[in-house]
Amino acid sequence: MSPSLSTLPFKSLTATLAATLLFAAVPIQAQATPSVADRTKALHALFEDIWQQNLKHSPEFASSIGDKRYNDQLSDYSIEEVNASLARGRKFIQQLSEIDTTGLAQQDQVSDDLMLRSLIDDQEAAKFKEWEMPVNQFNGPHTALAQLVAQLSFETVKDYEDYIARLTKIPTVFSQITTNMQLGMEDGRMPPKYLLEKVLVQTNALATQKPADSPFALPLKKFPKTISPDDQKRLSDAVLDAVANDVLPAYQRFARFLSGQYIAKGRTEPGISAIPDGDAYYAFRVRQSTTLNKTPAEIHQIGLDEVKRDETEMLAIAKKLGFSDLKSFNAALKTNPKEHPTSKQQLLDAYRNYIAGMKPKLPELFGRLPKAPIEVVPVPDYIEKDQAAAYYDNGTPDGSRPGRVFINTYNFANRSLADVEAVAYHEGIPGHHLQISIAQELTDIPEFRKYTYYTAYTEGWALYSERLGKEIGFYQDPYSDYGRLEADIWRAIRLVVDTGVHSQHWTRQQMVDYFHDHSAIDETNIQAETDRYIAWPGQALGYKMGQLKILELRQRAQTALGPKFQLKDFHDVVIDSGALPLDVLEKQVDAWIAKEKAS
Repeated sequence: MSPSLSTLPFKSLTATLAATLLFAAVPIQAQATPSVADRTKALHALFEDIWQQNLKHSPEFASSIGDKRYNDQLSDYSIEEVNASLARGRKFIQQLSEIDTTGLAQQDQVSDDLMLRSLIDDQEAAKFKEWEMPVNQFNGPHTALAQLVAQLSFETVKDYEDYIARLTKIPTVFSQITTNMQLGMEDGRMPPKYLLEKVLVQTNALATQKPADSPFALPLKKFPKTISPDDQKRLSDAVLDAVANDVLPAYQRFARFLSGQYIAKGRTEPGISAIPDGDAYYAFRVRQSTTLNKTPAEIHQIGLDEVKRDETEMLAIAKKLGFSDLKSFNAALKTNPKEHPTSKQQLLDAYRNYIAGMKPKLPELFGRLPKAPIEVVPVPDYIEKDQAAAYYDNGTPDGSRPGRVFINTYNFANRSLADVEAVAYHEGIPGHHLQISIAQELTDIPEFRKYTYYTAYTEGWALYSERLGKEIGFYQDPYSDYGRLEADIWRAIRLVVDTGVHSQHWTRQQMVDYFHDHSAIDETNIQAETDRYIAWPGQALGYKMGQLKILELRQRAQTALGPKFQLKDFHDVVIDSGALPLDVLEKQVDAWIAKEKAS
């Protein structure tokens, strides 16, 4: 029996794919080895070709980074395009394997490895048919299409005309994903039934709005002064017509499909192991999310250990505040009116104030700072009930759209203010906004690396940033410091409950009970987060695993370099190459340590 892709080392993966997935062997003519300059040029040209193909076939992403060439298009979700995309990927793997990277610049070799890794992951993921389960309460075209509007800029008549053309294509998107979901029904690849009921609520919320009140009509709220009144009238009529006759009917048909056929076939077990090849799929998702070679059982144990460590620190704070145990302190925290917002505005302002307070400290910690602005905004009301407490949405590289920290103000009175400081550093600065904006602004790496996302790196850095705030003197309020630990234990709990439900057959109630037993996280977040882990297997593992790896590498550097260690230099090594798998990051840090010792 031949080995599976997931068990092979990376270089063997490349060879295996080249030998078995791609083409029959072809005679190779002996020829002179191209020069370093020629091979570098060929590699850069191939990177650019792959990048341009990705933009063309992911028009929403292209629009989100300010590339307007495909603003009248939407992604093709058809099975034909799934197969065509995989074929393009196999071709690119073959082309990359034909370029010898020996002697090329170190960053070019890293880029080559990262691109191969990504393309190979796509080929391996295909056997799990992820396209047959395209929607849940957290992700899917049904919400992404509405959220796309806020990522677009409307400056010219053409911007509006492209948008109208895009709206008319929404029925096709729903038709394609409905077909894919029907295939999933046949293959037994179904999300949990109760999560699909949430999808129906989200869909109906958008399907039943009046055209003028729909988020799809947002561009009509304010026209640029350069657009004439006549054009404004014409474009407004056309947008509202498309919303009324294309968009809303598509949502209504999708709602009928959900309620009439799909939801009833939803699976009853919450864990992904319930679907065909579920255990293998979860193992793949664990590796993809953590970029580490660890089993679900190993990660589960790490989670248990981290929960215990956090609880020890939390108990010390509780005792300083006059409480004998965590249970009594947590109960008091939940009923303390000072630790809960009295309005949505107060909650938003709290995040803004912490981000503003961090800004002056950044030059002490980083040699490179982002140019992109940042703003704090509320989560859209049509998704707020089932969304996370906060999330980040990157801006455009040219700064025309700022990076945005979205704050969930739903049920604000039951949300805690204690963890706001930690989340502000995580989602804003020095977390996501700083790291992602710097990556987008880099000039010495290919375009694809400026937007690459590895959960363990990106989320690990953001969680590391929460702790960094403590190290530089923030969290002066003991309740905020407790909130920092509460945020940290939250990520440790994820290791336990995500692996619990998807690899150990935990029930949903077991997940909720573990949250209650080991945290004072508010009920709104516990319920939404539990459903998030069920809907998105493995994703939540990357946060804590990434943070622990970055801390391990920092300690290694401090031990090796002693008084020569500079925190600012370490941070620049970690974030000045864009997002990286943790094994690649480790090599970069080790190389930097060796260089520093030699100097």
